[in-house]
Amino acid sequence: MAAQQFASDNYAGICPEAWDAMAAANSASAPAYGDDEWTQRAADAFRRLFDTRCEIFFAFNGTAANSLALAALCQSYHSVICSASSHVETDECGAPEFFSNGSKLLVAQTADGKLTPEAIRALATSRSDIHFPKPRVVTITQPTETGQVYTIGEIRAISATCRELGLKLHMDGARFAHACATLQCAPADLSWRAGVDVLCFGGTKNGMAAGEAIVFFDTALATDFDYRCKQAGQLASKMRFLAAPWIGLFESGAWLRNAEHANGCATRLAAAIEGLPGVSLAFPVQANAVFLQAPESLLEALSTRGWRFYTFIGGCARFMFAWDARVDTVDLLAQHIAELAARSEKRGNRPLPAFAEARAESGVPG
Repeated sequence: MAAQQFASDNYAGICPEAWDAMAAANSASAPAYGDDEWTQRAADAFRRLFDTRCEIFFAFNGTAANSLALAALCQSYHSVICSASSHVETDECGAPEFFSNGSKLLVAQTADGKLTPEAIRALATSRSDIHFPKPRVVTITQPTETGQVYTIGEIRAISATCRELGLKLHMDGARFAHACATLQCAPADLSWRAGVDVLCFGGTKNGMAAGEAIVFFDTALATDFDYRCKQAGQLASKMRFLAAPWIGLFESGAWLRNAEHANGCATRLAAAIEGLPGVSLAFPVQANAVFLQAPESLLEALSTRGWRFYTFIGGCARFMFAWDARVDTVDLLAQHIAELAARSEKRGNRPLPAFAEARAESGVPG
């Protein structure tokens, strides 16, 4: 088995900058429940990063962050428009509906996981009678579950549609840093300046042990959100250990370096396998994900060699790269794919069609 695996960026350890910040916060006692200097410093670091006044809350994980943010934007009789492949629809076990006391998710079928103004409009205006949950929020994932990055222009177009239809715009940014690295733009340009009301900024996939930040750019929407976090079991008693790693990431610039490295490893693998017989990319590589389309026999042989991956999107093998991805291991993976592709070509195997029936290799996607 390979020394390092790329099935998920959740496999990665804690980056040194986050670890050192946690150690620094551990040097003495501090007030509990967020009344400490580390939590204040982290919140201020977010405000500097986004160059705006905003309200910041820290949660343990992305499911809680997304679900509580959407619940804050909705009443139980409202609905949330999302992509059919979005994490809130496919991988959060009904948590958005649970925490909102029943707000319905309205899903749009999209080829690459991206919502469009046209898809949003179609769902938001399909019915207006009292028997149907009233559309209230649009949520987009940046990057999408297929690794596609919304451009600033695309987000602005979605935001304009939301404003026209009286909808709020939420962004699931579990890999928001990777989108910033791809577009080489300021976080503000990819969020509130483009019309995003609330962002869930992912730390876990960017080098932290745990923790996501809910960033309210429309601060009025944050009213009583602290109570919502407490009720949901998301108020950490030793909050400084959720907050301090953000200081390490932001003040050192590691949040962006980590994402750039992860993206670069994905690009490296994609370039190495380009043109191999029977092997292709299911989606363009725009962040830190590579979706490999190949014969089933090749994927089985790759698994036999010890490589772990998920096939929950269209039967393609997904490889995710994190801050600690080793270039030599990326090259070893590419080498094994090339060897198996050559062997598969001799046997005359043909690749699986895109969006074939998914076949889970292991575990739960994330």
